[in-house]
Amino acid sequence: MGSSVSGLSVPPSVPGVDRNLDTSGHAAAIDVQGMNFFYGEQQVLFDISLVVPERSVTALIGPSGCGKSTFLRTLNRMNDLVDGARCTGRCLVEGQNIMDPAVDVVLLRKHVGMVFQKSTPFPKSIFDNVAYGPRVAGEKNRAVLSELVESCLRKAALWEEVRDRLHTSAMALSGGQQQRLCIARTLATNPKIILMDEPASALDPASTDRIENLIGELCSNYTIVIVTHNMQQASRVSHQTAFFFRGRLVECGPTMKIFTSPAEKQTEDYITGRFG
Repeated sequence: MGSSVSGLSVPPSVPGVDRNLDTSGHAAAIDVQGMNFFYGEQQVLFDISLVVPERSVTALIGPSGCGKSTFLRTLNRMNDLVDGARCTGRCLVEGQNIMDPAVDVVLLRKHVGMVFQKSTPFPKSIFDNVAYGPRVAGEKNRAVLSELVESCLRKAALWEEVRDRLHTSAMALSGGQQQRLCIARTLATNPKIILMDEPASALDPASTDRIENLIGELCSNYTIVIVTHNMQQASRVSHQTAFFFRGRLVECGPTMKIFTSPAEKQTEDYITGRFG
């Protein structure tokens, strides 16, 4: 076991995640400054400023209703789909302000993929699920698609389990397999950033372990932002942790620092279970 603060046990990180990694030399994949977010007249995010280094994992933690999932969805403008949603401030993704009305949202979501809490496979074959995005983008060559499907399934640690049934329904897969399929489908659009909204909350421990290890494998090539309620999971999979409370960012820093010597007592109270 690792270090502890006020009784919180900090487990070893998953393979591939070095919690002592100095990301100060990494370019900013995401740079949010002064973000405020509203659903109609109700403000749910207040003056959020947060930098996410490229090729790293940032965990967003906090109690239910604190704004972390809303914040996550601003990063590829998924909240645009909600009537009355409004966002102010600046959000640079790969150097581009995605708040600009001229931004191509379809292209943005291709480069900033999303994996949801509940696995959402299409009612199609395994192959067609992964090939869906490239086909929509115009790729018709069967050989190219086959190579891409295999590559993405391998990256999602699913290839060996499904290679002999690519043309059977994805709906027949287990919950954990479906979630990894959704990750493979996200990878097929060649994103630089992957957003994950509690990707393992509905899974059994073995499937959760596979998802966490997969995050560790992917972070060397992708920037990952994950929302999780699981403190142990946040400490295992992330380089950086951000604590949200009542729509505000209370504290953000290296994961080991947040979990062993947080600067704010409110952060310590949350991660040690005193509230939340």
